Amino acid sequence: MTLPISTRSVSVPGARLHYEIRGAGPLLLVIGSPMASAEFAPLADALAGDHTVVTYDPRGYANSEVDDPDAPSGVEQRADDVNAILDDLGAQSADLFGSSGGAVTGLALVERHPGRVRTLVAHEPPLLELLPDAAEQRANTEAILDTFHRDGFGAAWMHFMRNAGFDMPPGDAPSGPPEPSEDEMRQAARFFEIDLLPTTRYVPDIDALKNSTTRVVVGIGVDSGQLLTHRTSVALCELLGVAPMEFPGDHGGFMGAPKEFAETLRSALG
Repeated sequence: MTLPISTRSVSVPGARLHYEIRGAGPLLLVIGSPMASAEFAPLADALAGDHTVVTYDPRGYANSEVDDPDAPSGVEQRADDVNAILDDLGAQSADLFGSSGGAVTGLALVERHPGRVRTLVAHEPPLLELLPDAAEQRANTEAILDTFHRDGFGAAWMHFMRNAGFDMPPGDAPSGPPEPSEDEMRQAARFFEIDLLPTTRYVPDIDALKNSTTRVVVGIGVDSGQLLTHRTSVALCELLGVAPMEFPGDHGGFMGAPKEFAETLRSALG
């Protein structure tokens, strides 16, 4: 059953953010980066029976327009954006599920705006700076950007996915996805040129996270053992002194099995 969705927007410095509300119950934000509301819709529907679920389009993606597409944007700004949505909702606090870059945003939100997040479920944050081979990973990320500038989106996406640990066909193109439309290309360029480096090079304030009133849960997919984000998630767990929580599927498990993923997320929220 498709649940009714309320759409709203809020102005923030340099952008206007689109967000969606469905369901009833305790407030839960479900966020990604660069993934937007549409990608989280099945999970949000699965949670909306007992939660008020808010999803949003990060600045520069889908329906969230920016004043200057070339302006730099960092993790801290994304955290402030989510905080602005909480303000617009009139919510003192909320639970938050963040996937991938959204998990990094969630960590920054906890650090920058104490007390706004009750429980943060950080699902496979790509915190490459926490790895012992961080220098090599920085070089790998730069190489992905070089591929994007030299060979285009399809080749860069295949390069990115292989580096992340996914089993991809050999070669860059034409094995990659087809070249996107003009609008999709704009968002692809934003991912590679504006968001990728700040996200992967973000270093969380471990002391701030440990001393926060926020309960931090680090989620790892049961099928993510070969992925780079498995390593980064384990590294974060070790620094925080917490055990990881297993979720269905791999890095995108919430898309493949949203109902099962929602049940695990409910358990994580307590």
